[in-house]
Amino acid sequence: MKRIEMMTDFYKIKEMWMEQTVTEDAKDRIRGVSVCLSELELRKQLRDTTESKKMIEKLGTPPLQNVEEAKEILSAAKKGSCLTPYQLERVEKVLVAVRRLKDYLARGKVYENSLSYYEENLDSLDELREEISRQIRGGEVDDYASKELQTIRAQIVKCDEQMKQKAEQVIRTHKQYMADSYYTFRNGRVCVPVKKEYRLKVAGVVIDRSSTGSTLFMEPASAAKYYEELQLCKISEENEIYRILYTLTAMVSESADILHENIRTMEKLDFILAKGKLSIAMEAVEPSINTERRIRLKDARNPVMDKAVNVPLQFDMGGEIRGIIITGPNTGGKTVAIKTVMLNCMMAQCGLHVTCGEADICMNGAYLCDIGDGQNIEENLSTFSAHIKNVLEILTQVNRESFVIMDELGSGTDPAEGMGIAVAILEELRKSGCLFLITTHYPEMKEYAEKTENIINARMTFDKETLQPTYQMVIGEAGESCAFYIADRLGMPREMLQTAIRAAYGEGAVGNFRFREQESGKEKQTGSRVIKAGNKKQGSKLTDQYHMGDSVMVYPDKKIGIVCKPINEKGVLRVQMPGKKIWINHKRVKLHVAAQELYPEDYDFSILFETVENRKIRHEMERKLTDKMIYMEEASED
Repeated sequence: MKRIEMMTDFYKIKEMWMEQTVTEDAKDRIRGVSVCLSELELRKQLRDTTESKKMIEKLGTPPLQNVEEAKEILSAAKKGSCLTPYQLERVEKVLVAVRRLKDYLARGKVYENSLSYYEENLDSLDELREEISRQIRGGEVDDYASKELQTIRAQIVKCDEQMKQKAEQVIRTHKQYMADSYYTFRNGRVCVPVKKEYRLKVAGVVIDRSSTGSTLFMEPASAAKYYEELQLCKISEENEIYRILYTLTAMVSESADILHENIRTMEKLDFILAKGKLSIAMEAVEPSINTERRIRLKDARNPVMDKAVNVPLQFDMGGEIRGIIITGPNTGGKTVAIKTVMLNCMMAQCGLHVTCGEADICMNGAYLCDIGDGQNIEENLSTFSAHIKNVLEILTQVNRESFVIMDELGSGTDPAEGMGIAVAILEELRKSGCLFLITTHYPEMKEYAEKTENIINARMTFDKETLQPTYQMVIGEAGESCAFYIADRLGMPREMLQTAIRAAYGEGAVGNFRFREQESGKEKQTGSRVIKAGNKKQGSKLTDQYHMGDSVMVYPDKKIGIVCKPINEKGVLRVQMPGKKIWINHKRVKLHVAAQELYPEDYDFSILFETVENRKIRHEMERKLTDKMIYMEEASED
C-alpha cells in the first residue's frame, strides 16, 4: 500500500488529512489507514465524514486539544508518583477541554447529528476539575488550598518581617559600628554589615564576610530566634503542600480509567472530525458506493493540484467496459487523468469525501499501479526493466475486484517489441476481469482496443490552433498524433512535412493532411563560418584595428597612451607614452577610447606627436626650399 501511495500521491492526501488533526493518536491512525473492504463499515465511515462536515459547518471548529502529555501524567499517577502542580494543571486543562467538547456535542443534538451522541461517552469529572482549580494556581499550591496552609504561610510572612525589623533596629542603634546602612541576606539569614574592628560590639553570629575581609555580615542575636521559627514554619508548609498534592494525585488516580476513556473518545472524534475539516478544505462531496464494478465521476479534480488550474474530468466506466486505453499528446494530462480517477476511488474507500461534483464509485479489492520510470541505480534497473518488474508483480496479484492503472505501457524499449509486450499485458488484465486504465503512445493499441471486447479507447483533447492541451478526456474516441500539426503550426516547410508523413503513414496519407498556409518571404539564413589560421582577410583586419589618435591601455603596467603610428605588417604599432614614444606588439595594448570620439575630423596630430622645432621646419618646407632637416626617433620595440 505504501508503494501505491507514493506512485499515486495518496501520501499527500494523508499529509493534508493529518494537518487537520490535533492529537498524535489521530495522526498515527491516519498514517496506517488503508482501503476498507467491508461495505457496511465503509458506509458508516462515509456517514461519519458527512456528519462531521455538517457539524463543523453548523457549530464551528471543535474544542479539541493534544492529550499526549496527559496520558503520561495518568500513567505516573497510577504508579503512585506524586504529581507536581504543573502536572495537575495539565489534567485540569484536559478536563476543561472535555467539558467544552461535551457542550459542543450537546449543541449538535439540535440538528440530529449522530456524532453528537458521543457526548454521552464523556465524563467531565467536575468535582476533580474544581478541586484542582481551587488548590493549584499559577503552577503552585495556592495559599487558600487549606486553612492549615493559609495559617502557616501567614506565620512565615510574620517571621520574615520580624527578622527584618530586628536587623533594622540593630543598624539604627549601632550605626557607628556599621559598614553600611542596610541589611542583607546570607544563606537565608538576615545579616547586618559590621566593621571588622567592632565585631565584639554587636551581639550575634558571623555568617559571612566581604571579599576584602573588612566587613563582617552578622546575624543579630535578636533575629536568630525568628529565623529558627521561620525554618520550622517552612517544614510545616512543605508537609502541608505534599499532603495536598498526594490527596489530589489520589483523586486523579481513582479517576484514571474515566480520564483514559475521555482521552480515547477525544482521539476518536479528532480522527473523524478531521475528515470533515478535510472535506471542507477540499470542497469535496460524499460519493455513492457500489459493488457492481462501476465508476462514474462528474467534474472530478485531482485533490493534490491547485483548484484554480485543475480542469474538471468527466469519467465513466463499468458494466461491459472493463478497460480504457487513453492516447493523446505528451503533456496532454493523461497521467494526471488516471491519477485523478484512482485518487478519488482510494479516498472514497478510505471513508473520505471526493473532489468531484458527483461520484459513484465501486469498492475494489486492491489498487495496483505502475507510474513513473522506476529506474533504480542500486538494482541496476533500466526504465523498461523497472516497468516490467513492477507489471509482473501486478499480474501476480490482480483479480476481478482489482483496479489497475498503468502509465506509458510498453515504453522504454524497441517500439515494435514494446507494443507486443503491451498487448500481452492487456490480454492478461482483460482475462482477469479487473478494471484498468492504461495510457500509451502506440497507434497499434488503438486498433487493439477497437477490436477487443470489454476495452474502449479514450483520448485527451488538444487544441490544434493554440497548440495547447485542454486536459479533457473523451471516452470512446482514439487519440491522434499531434506531432505533424505542431510542426506545421511552428513553420516546418511543407516539403519536409510531406516527407515525414510519407515515411510514417505512406503516400496516401500525404493527400489527406490539411496543411496550413505557409508564410512567404522567409529566407534560409547563412550560419556562422569558421575562420582558418593564415587567412589573408585576417591580416587585413589586423591593420585596421588601431588608428592614429586612438587612446590605448598598455599592459602589463596598465598605462594610458596615444597611437602615433598604426599597426604595420609585423603587428607592431607606435604609442606616445608620457615623455617618450615606444614600439609595441598589438597583443600588449587594448583600445581605451577611439580617436573619433576624442578629436574632431581632420585634426592635425602633429601637434601631439612632433616637437615645436620639427613642426616649424615642416611648415617652412611646405613654403620654400630649405636646407634644414627633421630628425626622427629611432624605431625600437619597448
